[in-house]
Amino acid sequence: MAIEVGQQAPDFETKDQNGNTVRLSDFKGKKVILYFYPKDNTPGCTAQACDLRDNYEALQKAGYVVLGVSSDSENSHQKFIQKYELPFSLLADEDKSVHEKYGTWVEKSMYGRTYMGTARTTFVIDENGNIAQIIDKVKTKEHTNQIIN
Repeated sequence: MAIEVGQQAPDFETKDQNGNTVRLSDFKGKKVILYFYPKDNTPGCTAQACDLRDNYEALQKAGYVVLGVSSDSENSHQKFIQKYELPFSLLADEDKSVHEKYGTWVEKSMYGRTYMGTARTTFVIDENGNIAQIIDKVKTKEHTNQIIN
C-alpha cells in the first residue's frame, strides 16, 4: 500500500538511540520530518544527516521535529550521533515494522544482485498528522532545501 500526500501518517512505536519508546502520535501538533535512510556511517547517509544537522536551527525555527529511521541498532545510532554531533533522534527499526508501514523496505538491486533494503525517502508530516510532502529523490547534500522549499 503506497502512502500518498494528504493521507494520515501511519502511527508507529519503536525505540530511539537511547532505548526510549517513540510514537509518531507523541508529536501531534508539531511538524515532523520522518526520514528513512539505509545505514549509519555510510557516505550518502552521513551527508544527509550532516545537512539536516547543519540546518537544524532553521528547521526548528520552521517548527519541525527531525526523526531519522533505519534498521540499524540503538547502539549503532548512538555512535553515529556522537561521531557527527547529530542534534536529533534516530529510531532503531530493526524489525522493519516502521519501514513496512511507510513502504520503504523494498527490493533493490546492485551489480546484478537483488536484495531487500531501505528506499531513501522523507515524509514531511503536518501538525494534524497528515502527510504534507513525500521526497523520494533525496539529494543528500541539499536535503534541507528540498524540505523547506
